Amino acid sequence: MTDSIRTRRAFLAGAAALGLGATAARAQTENSTEADRQLSETIRRNISSFRSLQWQPYFSSLAGGAILVDTTSRALHYWSEDQTIYKLFPTSVPLTPDLTRLGRTEIIKKVIGPEWRPTPEMKKRNPEWPDYIGPGPENPLGTHAMWLSWAYYRIHGTHDTRKIGRRSSNGCIGLYNEHITELFALTRVGTQVLLV
Repeated sequence: MTDSIRTRRAFLAGAAALGLGATAARAQTENSTEADRQLSETIRRNISSFRSLQWQPYFSSLAGGAILVDTTSRALHYWSEDQTIYKLFPTSVPLTPDLTRLGRTEIIKKVIGPEWRPTPEMKKRNPEWPDYIGPGPENPLGTHAMWLSWAYYRIHGTHDTRKIGRRSSNGCIGLYNEHITELFALTRVGTQVLLV
């Protein structure tokens, strides 16, 4: 068999496989449920909005560093005061709009190995929850927490990694433990925070 015949056969076999693959893909798409299509569209939109940003539209200066939490794209942006460090982290955000607080605040306290107590509102919604959880793997605040000037609001880690990238919190902003550890080291009390 000559090389030209082998090449022609390989081309025809490849074209046939492509045609069958396209037919199978069309059939799979036609058989997809509406929920699958909606999930696919939602994921695409969320991924496309997870992008780096400039600080100037959000802050007048970077004095003390700055944190921007975008609750729509579920991303936390950090800029250092001297503009040499920019970090972008995926986050969890509040479950519902009524649990979401937007606006300007700042970090007022930083704790490694935080303790957790549910807020009075959390206890009303979930009376079965414990009144206290100490530091450790069961703690909903993860390994590090930073208190904001708004009562009960924090930026903290989580041991439940399924929550990141979702509407899953009771008001706080959650990060993977390795990300909150990194952010914790970069920030200080007084770092400005904006939630949009």
